[in-house]
Amino acid sequence: MAQICEILKYEGDNSTFIWKHPSEDFNSMTQLIVHESQEAIFFMNGQALDLFDPGRYTLETQNIPKIGKILNRATGGETPFHCEVYFINKTVQMAIRWGTPEKVRYIDPDYGIPLELGASGEMNLSVSDGRKLLLKLVGTMNGISWEERGPGFTKSLQNSFRPLITTAVKSNLTKAIKAGEFDILEVDEHLEELSGILKDRIVGGFEEYGLTIPQLYLTTVVLPEDDPNFKRLRELHAISLQTRMIKAEKTVRTARAQAEAEVTAAERLTELERQTTQTEIAKREAERKIIEAQAEAEKTRQAGFAEAQVMQAQGITKKDYVAAEVQKAYAEGLGQMGSGGGGGGSAMSDVIGLGVGLKAAGVMAGQLGNVFDGIGGTAQTQQTPVQPQQPTPAQTAAQPADDMAAFKAKVEKLAVMKESGLITEEEFAQMKAKLLSDIMG
Repeated sequence: MAQICEILKYEGDNSTFIWKHPSEDFNSMTQLIVHESQEAIFFMNGQALDLFDPGRYTLETQNIPKIGKILNRATGGETPFHCEVYFINKTVQMAIRWGTPEKVRYIDPDYGIPLELGASGEMNLSVSDGRKLLLKLVGTMNGISWEERGPGFTKSLQNSFRPLITTAVKSNLTKAIKAGEFDILEVDEHLEELSGILKDRIVGGFEEYGLTIPQLYLTTVVLPEDDPNFKRLRELHAISLQTRMIKAEKTVRTARAQAEAEVTAAERLTELERQTTQTEIAKREAERKIIEAQAEAEKTRQAGFAEAQVMQAQGITKKDYVAAEVQKAYAEGLGQMGSGGGGGGSAMSDVIGLGVGLKAAGVMAGQLGNVFDGIGGTAQTQQTPVQPQQPTPAQTAAQPADDMAAFKAKVEKLAVMKESGLITEEEFAQMKAKLLSDIMG
């Protein structure tokens, strides 16, 4: 009888996915040690029976119920027993290299230029269902790994899955490049996206055999640098890039010019609004001055009418007014007589002063008397012919001063109207002459 194994444990390397223990004879005292990230499966008579998770076990009947039942039927529960033990390594195998043995044909969609591409990368691989992998790929062999390992191993996983990887890459790589509209000269910028697409196409074939691919990376797309077609494609790409740059620069210049034009238009509009606002302000100010001047002129005119009506109500006529002015001037002339001191010259001065006073009184009386014309003259003609009341001396002295004040006020109003722009310099002179003419009668 073969030697009984007392301890069963994994003795393969970390790159092996399934390893068969060389011993096949055990008894109920044999110890089984299963490390973390491992499983152990017992085979008997070509059947996969009990499976053990990580831990330490004594191979008693209660621990291996399926094998125990067979042993009880075959040997009546006596030991030892004969079976096979497979250890499944469930750690993730990192950076497993893959590549396409043949070139991948690619036709540029823009220029129709054919190219031959190569593709390679790495992936992480682990066992998801050890029983399925054992039954479908290992069988009765001593184990399996990614590459060729120990004697008695079934063919490597690399050789087993190379056709699947090659077919998936050749069928989907160029299709994904065209679907994503990736520039073949800039394909390295899209390796992450292409990696995800290839993983989705490959992982299903591995899962069918109890394996899974946590990550798959397309690390290199080999371009045919020495191919004349590729060199021609590179030249066309450079021309296309220059054309796009010229168009982009033209677009930028157009946008900049448009922006500058909009800014200039906005500035002009702002200036126009400012000028319009200043014009409106000046216009409103001129209108205000015109209204004030018109109101003041109307106020003066109404005051003149009121004064004339008062004088008419008192019975003062134009004749009476003129007589009062003459008397006032005569009195002023008399008052000036003798003011030059003694001597013969003073007598002559008195006579001249009296004559000048009378002359001035006559002129001013004629001028100021015309104030009645157009104001109170019509009212005088409409009165019933009655004997006018003679003015008192106080009234006779006050009337010329009032008329002179009214004349002065009218001239001042005309000056205000001229300054406000209501009348021109020529119109001012004409109106002032008219007032003087009316006074002089």
